[in-house]
Amino acid sequence: MPSLGRTPATRRLGRLIAGIASLLLCCLLLAPAPARAGVANAPGSNLEVSLITYGPGDTYWERFGHDAIELRDTVSGEAVTFNYGVFDFDESGFLLNFARGQMHYLMDAAPSDVDQRYYAEVGRSVTRQHLAFTPAQAADLRDYLLWNLQPENVRYEYDYYIRNCATRVRDALDKALGGTLKPQLEARAGGMTFRQQTARLMSQQAWLMLILDVGLGPYADQPLNAWQEAFLPEVLQQEINHVTVNGGDGTARPLVIDQNVLSPNRLEPPPTTAPDLRLPLALAGLIFAALLVTTYRFAPTLYAVLGSIYLVLAGFVGIALLILWTLTTHHSAWANANLLLFNPLAYLLLPALWRARKRIAASRFANGLIIMQLAAVLVACMLHLLPGVVQQNQPWLLFALPVWLVMAATLRRSRLLKASAN
Repeated sequence: MPSLGRTPATRRLGRLIAGIASLLLCCLLLAPAPARAGVANAPGSNLEVSLITYGPGDTYWERFGHDAIELRDTVSGEAVTFNYGVFDFDESGFLLNFARGQMHYLMDAAPSDVDQRYYAEVGRSVTRQHLAFTPAQAADLRDYLLWNLQPENVRYEYDYYIRNCATRVRDALDKALGGTLKPQLEARAGGMTFRQQTARLMSQQAWLMLILDVGLGPYADQPLNAWQEAFLPEVLQQEINHVTVNGGDGTARPLVIDQNVLSPNRLEPPPTTAPDLRLPLALAGLIFAALLVTTYRFAPTLYAVLGSIYLVLAGFVGIALLILWTLTTHHSAWANANLLLFNPLAYLLLPALWRARKRIAASRFANGLIIMQLAAVLVACMLHLLPGVVQQNQPWLLFALPVWLVMAATLRRSRLLKASAN
């Protein structure tokens, strides 16, 4: 999810260039100090620490933005950015690990001007926030980042919401600041939930937004504090403006000394609020239900085709949700209440649907299935009356309810027609 890496068309060339750049950088960072100091061996008093935030890109994995820590040696002028957003499509088992929720991401470092030039060229905003680190804190941060850059430490287990490029940057800053960042952000309420932020940032790719929304369980609806919501680079950028640190003389001073936009955004920005999916999906459900009613009466074969499309998709979604819950570590998809609306049992209604087009009565088995499905929808509705964190799946309830009601009515009507004929 959070944006990371280069575009697909250039990723092989990008990895080659990045590999060469990283090798040269490591050689420069780890080599014995020449007459002129650099980031790796500069005293803390010469190090300037900044948070670099890159705006969202156009590609789906870039929609969440990106960030990095910049260390600048004020004497030599050398500046290096450290980021945690590198992945490799060609890694052995990448797609399988991705599907299972066991993804490996890497830390990377590059000259600041190289990274920032790339993002500026593709139209993404680049913002630098100069941070008030003491010399000792700056040196500690530098040492930690260099340790993290070593081959045995460079990989980490990625999670969309709790371990990504922004949370690793956040945690590194907090560690160097002696833990002063976390309690201040935890004390501030977040603005949105994981679900709302995901829908907001993916809204320009509606098909993917809907797939993600139906796949997210109640985990994505828990209230967040600012520390948790800082899984997004833009939120971390905003929230650290409220953080204060010890100024050394016993007084508190802002963590952010100054903020500069190095390159403005030239892409369409994401909306500031999450879209409300209730009305669109309710209308879609009502329209589809009306089509089923109309075609049942005037075009029975088309009715069976439309109903089959719905049942096949409902069954497929149900299987996918079951797999995500039982066979993967995608915690945000576990215990998904949408399984009450879309589940594999839908496939068992296909024969009854095709018999209904000829006004052949549904079997007792099919009749029992449709009653079970209506009961499941009722349970999904009643879940919203319970206390605690409830999955915010009202849009999908509003979509599925009229369709299942019409499906039940048409199957039941076929049964009644046969009974009256007898």
